[in-house]
Amino acid sequence: MWRLIKFLFVLVVLAVIAFVAYAYLGPIFMANDFAAPLQEVILPITLGDN
Repeated sequence: MWRLIKFLFVLVVLAVIAFVAYAYLGPIFMANDFAAPLQEVILPITLGDN
């Protein structure tokens, strides 16, 4: 049982390291995925009558 808990803990630690690496290195290697949209979005909204 202890080996399973230790394995899951190591797996969680590796996942956290992967997410942090993706957050910091992602914009360098995958700039298009992190880029803001280049077109303006205009959506009409209707306000309620008060």
